[in-house]
Amino acid sequence: MAEVRQGIRIGVDVGKVRIGVAQSDRFAMLATPVETVARASDGGTDIQRIMAIADEADALELVVGLPLSLAGTHTASTADALEFAARLAAASARPVRLVDERLSTVSAHSAMRVSGKSQKSSRKIIDQVAAVIILQHALDAERGGGTPPGVIVAPNEGPPIRG
Repeated sequence: MAEVRQGIRIGVDVGKVRIGVAQSDRFAMLATPVETVARASDGGTDIQRIMAIADEADALELVVGLPLSLAGTHTASTADALEFAARLAAASARPVRLVDERLSTVSAHSAMRVSGKSQKSSRKIIDQVAAVIILQHALDAERGGGTPPGVIVAPNEGPPIRG
């Protein structure tokens, strides 16, 4: 097993209505749900809340899920996630990473069904579950590969850069 950077990570699942937030432990072993943040129409209170969560945790970085099609191409949600990640990067002194989130929401719904939760009763936490899946995948990828996962988002500098 490869060496993993120590420090808390914040996982973010960007949705049109809600944003799921998860957090790792300081040893980067396990992701757990934190909160569901309402997507703000004002363009700022959602970012502020996520920054407050990251500050409270003294997070090392933020990990944002990048929705791609099964073929790896951009979807209607990709541009929204890229724009949101750029706004997070501009608001934070911490690195923001984009990681492939293919099937995270499908996996979250499946996990909720297996646990006996109906789709209606799980609506308030499904985004958190998706954020946990995204973050856990990133932690496992770093542990397996020895390098930080995904790509770094460079605020206001165009497309993400490999990191």
